[in-house]
Amino acid sequence: MPSRRILLLAGLAAAVLATGCASRGDIARLREEVRRVDFVRVITSAKRKVFPVIVYLKPIQETFAGGEKAEVEVIGSGVIISPDGYVVTNYHVAQNATKIRAVLADEKQTSASVVGYDQDTDIALLKLDFDGADVTLPYAEFGDSSRLEEGDFVMTMGCPLGLTRSVSFGVVSNTKRYLGARLSRYNLWIQTDAAINPGNSGGPLVNSDGEIVGINTLGVRFGQSIGFANPSDVVKTVVDELRAHGRVRRAWTGITFQALKDFDSNTIVDADEGVLAADVEPGSPAETAGLKANDLILAVAGEPAGAVFVEDLPALRTRFAALEPDRKVDLLVRRDGRELTLPLTPLLRGKVEGEDFDCKEWQMTIKEINRFADRQMYYFVKRGVYIQGVESKGNARSSLLVPNDIILEIDGRKIESLDDARAAYEELDGKPAGQRRAFVKVLRDGIQRMIALDYNRRDSEYEKDR
Repeated sequence: MPSRRILLLAGLAAAVLATGCASRGDIARLREEVRRVDFVRVITSAKRKVFPVIVYLKPIQETFAGGEKAEVEVIGSGVIISPDGYVVTNYHVAQNATKIRAVLADEKQTSASVVGYDQDTDIALLKLDFDGADVTLPYAEFGDSSRLEEGDFVMTMGCPLGLTRSVSFGVVSNTKRYLGARLSRYNLWIQTDAAINPGNSGGPLVNSDGEIVGINTLGVRFGQSIGFANPSDVVKTVVDELRAHGRVRRAWTGITFQALKDFDSNTIVDADEGVLAADVEPGSPAETAGLKANDLILAVAGEPAGAVFVEDLPALRTRFAALEPDRKVDLLVRRDGRELTLPLTPLLRGKVEGEDFDCKEWQMTIKEINRFADRQMYYFVKRGVYIQGVESKGNARSSLLVPNDIILEIDGRKIESLDDARAAYEELDGKPAGQRRAFVKVLRDGIQRMIALDYNRRDSEYEKDR
């Protein structure tokens, strides 16, 4: 319903026009005032719907990046999406959280637990804890991000820099921004000039109807008015999977796709349909099926499959990830001018990230190599661990071990898993003073090296030096 001020302005405009004495400038100013007041009404209406359901999040994250196991407090935002307290935020806000405190709009504090998260889309689902009390909360609803157009008005809401809730507004700059496979394997991004600052992560991107059309995820430090949100259509699908299974189940084929026309890399494939198999991972279902690099994939399970431009790749990857694991499908490919049908049997994708371990007396942390998260490591070693971090003053640093060294052996013991490394560390840690020395064979930049690790100085001595 129009506001009283708008009705008054409209009446005034009609009166001025009726007198016949209004100039064109007067009429233009009146019309502009009506538009301005209507714009304010839209902002106010949308804000009232979503602002009360913004959650300020303070997770305590467990980290191993500094060479030791540590806990750090981070800040982020979230948005309540159900009356029983489900909250959507980013994976990078909730990852490795040992504890999450949540502050609601009425300044009440409570804890939140992680229901599940999806690293590939940077989405996490939390549940607010009210100690068994039956509560009904206000919540926001998802809108249809596929209906967004460049130039549409949007607002970002959240708690930037840990401050109290705020709202910024702008427009949609691009509805289908592709940022590469490392950032967006399964989604494109909504680019907006509405401010997204540290702490806004996990907050909602809101349209003029007060609906969630995206989850704010990325800001660009070196550029002004450039931010990115995960589209609500992707977020809704991920949230449904997390509520049902605690994780997003995806099939794995081992295919690296390449668009037919990639202008950024100046790669143009002489074809009008399909998608190029740029690489086929050894030991993968695709290799077993007989797929080879540079094959042109035309169809899967009887349906055309293609990616002419890079913007088409996330949808294609999503489609292959949605294949039923352990169920054979036909893959139609073109090779050397001939069409072949290959029997592809996808597998259920495993863990997306390896586990960590703190080698406390060596002042370094190690991480399990994972084929999905550590592709460069996996290229050299299929099963094993690498050094994730080393302390600036510590035995590992003094012995010239560095991050990203792949550990092949510890004192002659072959290391093929995190359990192997843990067992070797615990055995060596029991050596008496003066004998605390081990030889570590590592792979660094593709070259094997033998490092003498001297750990006779105990961790307590380093604590005194700090």
